[in-house]
Amino acid sequence: MTISPLVHRPRRPSGQPAARYRDVLAAPYVTRLLAGAVIGHLPVAMAPLAILLAVRADGGTLSLAGILAAVYGLAAAIGQPLWGRLLDRHGHRLAIGLTSLASTAAFLTLAFLHPADHPTPAAVIAAAAGLCTPPLEAALRVLWPHVVDDPQHRRAALALDACAQEIVFIGGPLLVLGLDALTGTVLVLTGTAAIGLAGAGLFLSAPPTRTWQPLPTRTHWLGPIRVPGLRALAGALFGAGITLGALNVVALAAGERHHADYLSTLIPAALAVGSLTGGLLYGRRTWPGSPARQLLIIGGGFLIGSLPMLADPAPALAIAAAVLPGLFLAPLLVTGFHALDGLVAKHTLAEASAWLIACLGLGQAAGTALAGLVPSTLPAAAAGVAAGGAALGLLLLLATRRHLALTPAGAELKSAEPLAESK
Repeated sequence: MTISPLVHRPRRPSGQPAARYRDVLAAPYVTRLLAGAVIGHLPVAMAPLAILLAVRADGGTLSLAGILAAVYGLAAAIGQPLWGRLLDRHGHRLAIGLTSLASTAAFLTLAFLHPADHPTPAAVIAAAAGLCTPPLEAALRVLWPHVVDDPQHRRAALALDACAQEIVFIGGPLLVLGLDALTGTVLVLTGTAAIGLAGAGLFLSAPPTRTWQPLPTRTHWLGPIRVPGLRALAGALFGAGITLGALNVVALAAGERHHADYLSTLIPAALAVGSLTGGLLYGRRTWPGSPARQLLIIGGGFLIGSLPMLADPAPALAIAAAVLPGLFLAPLLVTGFHALDGLVAKHTLAEASAWLIACLGLGQAAGTALAGLVPSTLPAAAAGVAAGGAALGLLLLLATRRHLALTPAGAELKSAEPLAESK
């Protein structure tokens, strides 16, 4: 059976307080689901650094370590739509249970393999570990309407969700460094595997993951990506991902130019702090205008926030400047995921969410690669890639804004043939 739809409450006036986070967290199972999703998603932030440490400890080159980490990251992004579709069709237990076990096995294999002596098998296993990343973000997105009944509380839940991901990318590398110091490099990948499996288990233990059932409908083979509005959002998040990936290179280059190695850590951390702050502030209120208009305003803010880095500011100013685009990052994600409710059919929501997650990750990989190719003698070049990504995302939103108008996704629903009728 499917969980019955919940009654929508009247909208609050625009700009007024919408929800208290403690009320959202007090709802049954919200804390367990959030905790499971955060813990289960930690390997995505832990694995690149863990792989780098493992390869170097084994005597491998830095280039091999970088290739394996990049292979993992790309595979993790590519696999999400596939598992999102599996979740839409067969539920949480199969999609998350299967992927978490496969990913754990791959990490454990990689932990006891000598990548310096077996680079090709190591690359295959790293790709398998990434490809089998459990679709926990998409799974949580599907469950929010069934565990948080008030639409405005649901917006706050999405904000908490987005902010929790920042905690993942702050805490993940710190966990790796702690495990490395306490247990040694071999156990870093083992710990990464154990943490991911524990998070997936905690998530699956929540009753909503057992009671939620997929809708018995048949969908076009292209799935929700054929919806123009979803493609617009995916393109915008790809642009935002370019900005995030390029800013990592900007941070590294700034540390080298100013002989301040701490910038390579503090600039990304400042970006994450800005995102946490912006997400928490944005999710507490309702805002005027349609989601399409809000996306344009937020996208514009994200672009403006990325511009100060073009001036190659001094270290203290660079850290402060990194907060600015972060203030708009979580609101961009919250509004994008919130818009999916009206853009795609309910039975494709997990796959649609996974497409957004995948495009953000692919954008990050592209931004890192593009910024890494520019000459290091041009301080503003990498920052220009970051600003260019934000500009690309905003231009895509402007060009496709008519497709972002919220509808009941009627066209997509009509294309979904009921299974009962197709037999």
